[in-house]
Amino acid sequence: MSRRGGRAAQKAQADERAGAARPTVTVCRGCCCGTPKIPRLDHAAQLRELRTALADSASVRVVDCLDACEQANVIVVQPSAEGRRAGGRPTWLGLVNDPGATADIATWTASGGPGLADPPDILDLYAFQPSRRVRHAVEED
Repeated sequence: MSRRGGRAAQKAQADERAGAARPTVTVCRGCCCGTPKIPRLDHAAQLRELRTALADSASVRVVDCLDACEQANVIVVQPSAEGRRAGGRPTWLGLVNDPGATADIATWTASGGPGLADPPDILDLYAFQPSRRVRHAVEED
């Protein structure tokens, strides 16, 4: 076995032990996301819905600021270790400001998320690519 293959296998095993066996949904709750700056959305209910819907299938974490304020509210769906091996990559979703979008994110993630399940077509409207600096800070956690 090559060194590279051995390291990849070790990283995959470490990811699985560290909880990467499940997709991770990262919810921004910083300076803009989750604040009154985004009106007409019950931010607490959005987070509660994600945690309830994904309790058995994904990890939900809240972070301070993802530095993509122009896209508030931002949610990042990161693949499980299996999803990553299948080619899944983190999906950045912005302007997630209605309950229907939150429900679609929860349903897709519970079905396996990136790499394992196709997202509902409607989520294409929310997808965006943040800067490389911002992406690296979140996706390498």
